[in-house]
Amino acid sequence: MPSQKKNPVAVVTVALIGVSFAGPLVRLSHAHALAIALWRLGFSLAIIAVFLATTGGWRQWRALAARDWGIAVGAGVLLAIHFWSWNASVAFTTVAASVLLVNTQPVIVALLSALWLREPPARSQWFGIAIAMLGAFVVVAPDLLSRGVGGGGRALVGDVLAVIGAITAAIYFVSGRRLRVKLDLWPYVAIVYGACFVTLAVFAAIVRAPVAPQPPRELAIFLALALGPMLLGHTGMNWALRYLPAYVVNVTLLGEPVGATILAAIIPGIRELPGTATVLGGLLVLAGIYVTSRRR
Repeated sequence: MPSQKKNPVAVVTVALIGVSFAGPLVRLSHAHALAIALWRLGFSLAIIAVFLATTGGWRQWRALAARDWGIAVGAGVLLAIHFWSWNASVAFTTVAASVLLVNTQPVIVALLSALWLREPPARSQWFGIAIAMLGAFVVVAPDLLSRGVGGGGRALVGDVLAVIGAITAAIYFVSGRRLRVKLDLWPYVAIVYGACFVTLAVFAAIVRAPVAPQPPRELAIFLALALGPMLLGHTGMNWALRYLPAYVVNVTLLGEPVGATILAAIIPGIRELPGTATVLGGLLVLAGIYVTSRRR
C-alpha cells in the first residue's frame, strides 16, 4: 500500500475507483451472494497473509489490549452484517429505498466521529455531506416515485434491514479510524477481514448457501473482486483512515454508484446507460465529496 508520503485524498480517490467495480462484477456473477462475499474475502486474506508474513506486521498484535482486539473483531463482524443486511433488504423493499436508507451512513459516521473520536466535522463539511446525500437521493428518486417505498410489513422489514446496513457500516468505519492509529494496515485488515470471513461463513452454513465448487469463470470474477473492490478499494479506504477523519473517507463511498454506473455503461455484457437523474445526482455527489474533503 502507499507510504505516508502519499496524499490520502488521492488514495481515497483511487480506492473509490476500486470499489466502483464491485457492482458490475457482481452483476456478471451467477453465484449466491454469500458465496461471492466469501470467495472475495478468501482471496483477499490469502494475499494479505503474504504481506503480513513478509513485513512481520503480525507482531503488532502482541501489543494490542483485549479492548482493541474486541473492537477489531467487532468491526469485522459488523462488516459482515452490513454485507448481509443490505443485500437482504433488496428482497423486501425497493432497490431505491434500500440504497437511499443505507446511504444515510455518512451522517451516522459524522455523529459517531464527534461523540466517540472527538472529531466533529466543520460546518462546511456538514454542508458537503448534505450535498452528497442530496445527490444520492436524486439518483434513486425516479425509482422511489414510480414504485414507492412500499406498503405493508414486508417493505418495512426491508427498510429496517437497510438502516441496519447503514449503522453497521458506520461503526465499522469509525472503529477503523480508532484502531488505525495503533495498527499498520496489514495487521489491521487481517483481523477485520478475518472476522468478517468467519461471520459470513457462519451465515452461509445457516442458509446452506452453495459456496463450492465454483466454475473457473466465477473464480476469475471473485479474484477480480478481491483485487479491485476489496484490496484496492476497501483496503485503500482503511489506509486513509489513519490520516483522514472517518466521515471524509465514508462520504467518498457515496461516489461508488457514480463510478459503478459509468463502468456498467461501458462493460460488454452489461451496457446499462445512466438516466438524467443518475447524471445530475452523480454530479451532486461528487460536489459533496469535494466540499467535505477539501478542508483537509
